[in-house]
Amino acid sequence: MSYPFKEIEEKWQKAWEKQGSFVSLPDPKRKKYYLLEMFPYPSGKIHMGHVRNYTIGDVAARFKSMQGFNVMHPMGFDAFGQPAENAAIKNKTKPDTWTHKCIDWMRVELKKMGFSYDWAREVSTCDSPYYKWNQWIFLKMFERGLAYKKASGVNWCPSCETTLANEEVIDGACWRCHTRVEQKDLEQWYLKITEYRERLLDDLQGLSNWPERVVSMQSNWIGKSSGVQIYFKLKDTGETIPVFTTRPDTIFGATYIVLAPEHPLVKNLIQGNPQEKEAKRFIERVSRESKVVRSSSDVKKEGVFTGSFAINPVNNEEVPVWIADYVLMEYGTGAIMAVPTHDQRDFLFAKEHKLPMRIVIKGPDSLDKMTEAYEGDGIQVNSGKNKNSAVDGRNKNRQDRDSLAFARLAYLPSALLGHAYPHYLLP
Repeated sequence: MSYPFKEIEEKWQKAWEKQGSFVSLPDPKRKKYYLLEMFPYPSGKIHMGHVRNYTIGDVAARFKSMQGFNVMHPMGFDAFGQPAENAAIKNKTKPDTWTHKCIDWMRVELKKMGFSYDWAREVSTCDSPYYKWNQWIFLKMFERGLAYKKASGVNWCPSCETTLANEEVIDGACWRCHTRVEQKDLEQWYLKITEYRERLLDDLQGLSNWPERVVSMQSNWIGKSSGVQIYFKLKDTGETIPVFTTRPDTIFGATYIVLAPEHPLVKNLIQGNPQEKEAKRFIERVSRESKVVRSSSDVKKEGVFTGSFAINPVNNEEVPVWIADYVLMEYGTGAIMAVPTHDQRDFLFAKEHKLPMRIVIKGPDSLDKMTEAYEGDGIQVNSGKNKNSAVDGRNKNRQDRDSLAFARLAYLPSALLGHAYPHYLLP
């Protein structure tokens, strides 16, 4: 005898709806429990990804309910934005018509799954009763100086005609349609969450029940690093290149400078040089690459020599100035001092372009045996006045090491040594 699933499921789903089994009402005798899954985007009908995700949430909601909690388990639809317009264009209809049609489809299908939602609390983010509060919050933030407009480079999908977060760029392509992602300058609104960077970091420590992987992702998204600005002078013009580094203890190992292709100095540096045409072609190509791919440590690093040289302030050595894809304007000053023996991306770039290397922190391998950069702590060597000085992370924490290294550069004139400060990847 086969199991009459359609008959049984419809019977009990109707019973649950009639009894209001999943309606959440105030009950002072029971502890509250709020459970919310990510709202689905109503671009069509539900798929197995939805079924998997919402089944997990439903199991948790029913489990807490059986434990005696007063569970609130709502559902809604993330239905606002450029993708809704693209879907409407594709289906030759108006965005609101198509979106509400999809919502109706998905609601029927989700109800057939028997999920324990309180459908009386359903919201759709494209409806004015919902988004009027987004507008109200935005206005309050604008009034307090926390909302501002500026031009900035973004990940752009030319097919979806929308911006993408770094996490939505998979192997250089749009997660949705797999079109190659481009870099594009757009003027857009920003919320000044940078005002709360330290608080965001500090509060992560209180998330004791969160998966370590998620906490780590949040910390990396904020991307705090402590460093210092050091000023390299261009050999021919004396113009200053401010360089941000988190390892001032390795400055004697800096054998070249790298600028982001978008750096404002690049145009003048390449003008009239034999490398100008090659550099312009390179800059144009890099402008179409996503920042995720550019900054990845396992992707081949490419670049072009500008034809110019700068002076290392600690030893007066002339070092070539390059532009490369792995340096981003959003990080530090958009310029780095490259220390290939102690930074893996610099190491790969130097190997590729046959640039000089110098060990300045003693590691396990000699220069001719190095297969990767030594990024650990140790004894300083080949470092002028600091030769054989201990900058040893085995006995000191990172902050102590950086403070010590900065102090040892204090003999530099103020025109060459900037101040120590934290930097954040969070824009």
